[in-house]
Amino acid sequence: MNPLTVAALALGASSLLVLLWADQNGKTTVRAVAKTLCSLGFLLLAWGMGLDRPFDYLIFIGLVLSFLGDVLLLGRRDGFFLGGLVAFLLAHVVYTVAFSAQSSFPAGLLGVVGLASSAFLVWLWPRLRGWRVPVLAYCAVISLMLWSALGVADWRVGLGALLFFLSDVFVARGRFVQQDRWNSLLGLPLYYLGQYLLAWAAK
Repeated sequence: MNPLTVAALALGASSLLVLLWADQNGKTTVRAVAKTLCSLGFLLLAWGMGLDRPFDYLIFIGLVLSFLGDVLLLGRRDGFFLGGLVAFLLAHVVYTVAFSAQSSFPAGLLGVVGLASSAFLVWLWPRLRGWRVPVLAYCAVISLMLWSALGVADWRVGLGALLFFLSDVFVARGRFVQQDRWNSLLGLPLYYLGQYLLAWAAK
């Protein structure tokens, strides 16, 4: 590892701990700074790994869009949430393009991913109201992203995409079902571990 990747990992680990603490203790400003720094860490990690292949550049673009989504989701208004949703949707599209070039698209896992996404939507549907169309579109795209990732030989891609997928369960739970400490305590580590794995795979 070069100094930049070591610094990126140190930044990610330390800022995630601060983020979790700030979130649990209602420290809004500290939370915003820590989340921004933690997301900056996965950009620095991917950059430090070296961007040589088209795959690497696509992963980096997906990470940039994710960074933008993270910043937008710091806002409390519906407009910020919608903007974050669009940014992450575009990130998943870019990730899918990257993974598709290397994916075997395992037929056996298509049903598993589809069933998981369907169960997720059934759970959320009565609570979505005006958000049904954007959430349905988002679920379709992230499911395709996950399916394509699970067919890539590099384990970091499949695991990173799976953790990202699981983290969105807690984002949705916090937004539409119930706001409590478990959404961040479980969702944030899943999300950041997934993104850092994908950043690590960009080499």
